[in-house]
Parts: sequence; C-alpha cells; structure tokens
Amino acid sequence: MRGGPDVTDTAGTPSGGTLGPGAGASATGDGLIRRRRRRWVRGAALGLGVLVLAAAGGGWAVYAKLSANITPDEAAAAELARYERERPTALVHGAQNILLIGSDTRAGDGNGKYGKDLGSERSDTTILLHLAHDRRSATAVSIPRDLMVDVPGCLRADGRRTAPTFTMFNYAFAMGGSACTIRTVEKLTGVRIDHHVVVDFHGFKEMVDAVDGVQVCLKEPIDDKAAKLKLPAGRVTLDGEQALGYVRVRKSLGNGSDTDRMDRQQQFLGALVNKVRSGDVLLNPVKLYPVLDAATSALTTDPELASLRGLYQLVRGLRDIPTEHVQFLTVPRESYVYDLNRDQLVEPEAEKLFALLRADKPVTIAKSIPGESTTKSGNSDSNGNASDAPSAAPTFRGNTAAEDSCE
Repeated sequence: MRGGPDVTDTAGTPSGGTLGPGAGASATGDGLIRRRRRRWVRGAALGLGVLVLAAAGGGWAVYAKLSANITPDEAAAAELARYERERPTALVHGAQNILLIGSDTRAGDGNGKYGKDLGSERSDTTILLHLAHDRRSATAVSIPRDLMVDVPGCLRADGRRTAPTFTMFNYAFAMGGSACTIRTVEKLTGVRIDHHVVVDFHGFKEMVDAVDGVQVCLKEPIDDKAAKLKLPAGRVTLDGEQALGYVRVRKSLGNGSDTDRMDRQQQFLGALVNKVRSGDVLLNPVKLYPVLDAATSALTTDPELASLRGLYQLVRGLRDIPTEHVQFLTVPRESYVYDLNRDQLVEPEAEKLFALLRADKPVTIAKSIPGESTTKSGNSDSNGNASDAPSAAPTFRGNTAAEDSCE
C-alpha cells in the first residue's frame, strides 16, 4: 500500500503479523482466538455494509463524503484500455487479482520530509493480492522493487512515451504510473490484474493512527537515526510515524536485505489487518468512522473501486477467510547475475507460482525451505520447490496472518 516499504521496496506482510496467543496458550485458547478473528472479519464487512445502506437513510452525507475521499485513477484506466488486446485473459471466473502499490511520492501533505523530490514517484512497495474464487483464501505476493524485468513502452505524465526497456521493476511506476506497473506485472506473471490501489506515505501513517497504533514484536532494539526510529525490544505499539519508519528501514535491521524488509512489511500488514478486525474498532461507530475516513482518503484506485460501494463489494467476499488462509510470500528471486544489488527471478519456481495464481490453485507456503541459502547480497536465492521430485507440489517460503511474530 502506499506506506509500503522503502516502503515498496507498499500497500506489503505478515510473516507473523497476526498477534495471536503466546507460545504457552492452550489449544482451547487458540480455538477461541480463531473464532473471534473470524467474527471480526465478518464485522468488517458488516461495518462497511452498514455505511453503504446508510445512504438510503439519514447517513447519505457520511456515505458521500467517504466515497468522495477516494481518488479514481481515470488516466490508468484509459491507458489500460488502449492495450486491452495484449493483456492476459482471466482464466477462472470469480477469482480476483488486486495490485497494491505503495508510492514514495514526496508530493502531497507531509510527504516532503521523507526525502528530496527526484522528479517522479516510485513504487516503494508492490504486492499482488490474489483472492480465490471461493473466497476461502487470499495470497499476497511481494514483488521486489529491484527485480530486473521487461518494462513496456509507457505513457509519461508529460504526454511522451518511453521505449520498452529491461530495468528495475520500480522504474515502471516512476515512468508511467500505475498503468505501466500493471502492464509490467501482467507481462511478468501472465496474471490479469482486475483492480489496483495506490497509497502514499501520508496515507499509510493516517491509517495506522486511525486504529490507535499497531502492535509488533521486536526481537532486538532499534536505533536508526536515518529513519528517526528508536524502539525497545519486545512487544511495541507503533504509531503512524513509527510504523512508516519500521516498514521502510533496511540497513539497521536484520541482515540488511530487501528480503528481510519485505518479510517485516508482510508481518506488519498482518498485524494491521488484525487490529482493524478487532471488535473495539469494527463494532464502535465512533472509532470505525475515522478509520474509514483515513483509509478512503489514502486511496487512489481504479474507477470501479473508487466508491464506498465498490470497496464494499470487494470486502464482503473476504469476511469468511480464516486468518490462517491469508498468506504472504515474496516472488522467488535471487541476486541478479550481473549486479548483486539487483534481483532476478528464480526459475522454474517463479513460473510455477504464477501458474498457480493464474489457475486459482492453492499455494503452499512454509516458514523455511530445505536447501534454501543466502547470497552475498543477503537475498534468499530460492523460495521455490521444497522437493526434488518432479511431480511434487511446489512449496514457497512465506507466512500467514495467523502467525505471531513474537513466537
């Protein structure tokens, strides 16, 4: 989302984002927590539904304001229509793919303090979210900003068109915005993108603050002067500013790799999802309105989603997905052969993942993959097959929203 990694480098998450029971919790306690989480998911859809229905009564002003908050990406829609013939065809009716883009733009309210305006905004974080046709699972795949890819010729903001080029993935957003990023992802994966959402730094912070902060687990203290982030080890509740620093910082945490940062972003997104689902937010109109106000104000979406009704149509299908079936992973990649500071896909693992998404087949994940190693740049060199058997179903390194990062 727009507050994503460096933040893309966004909207990325849980590796253990869900703040579940401690290691000593009983089986009965675990079951109770799972039931409560499912109840809050239903509550989320109910909360949006109530606001939609309010349009028929005295709540039209509220509904209209929230809908007006969302910015429709008309330019992207026009550009994608221009290239409709070359775009992939959706293979499974009912399945949906949403591209979540975290923009590092310095334009707009409060974004300038995060660095100089280099003349264009980049996709700091990009996540391909696949919703199964039966809405029983959701798979979020992070795409590294430094991944070397084929970027098609795209329309720039000044009306000129770029030439097709082989370059870093986040070049697509810098040169041609969301439409160029969508076309690049479709070319890379063969997956048809149905919707897209763009969020910037300020919007990300506003959403975190609207839910009164998000709790994460830090295995060691953080003292990063560049990110202006100083936090103790253990469970910590992050406000919007701290959360942005947490998902963007890289060099002072873990092994300094983008892999580590994307894992952290995924964990945070899981924790944010669970905080929003909590009854304290969803069942309290006084708290729910500012959350929806902040969320809608932060979004730029395709025209079909650019209303509260459009978002509700999307969200209502998610109410029954168990948190253990909301999973996060990063596209299988390794250091680029010609530059260890860049990435390239690991094949055939990457294509196996894309084929599963296209066919709406289950994606199997695990916290670690046998034989997985680390390259000089700190990037995992394989997120793919856990078995040498040709017929074995591939397993990818990842996490679910039901996992607790403190365990």
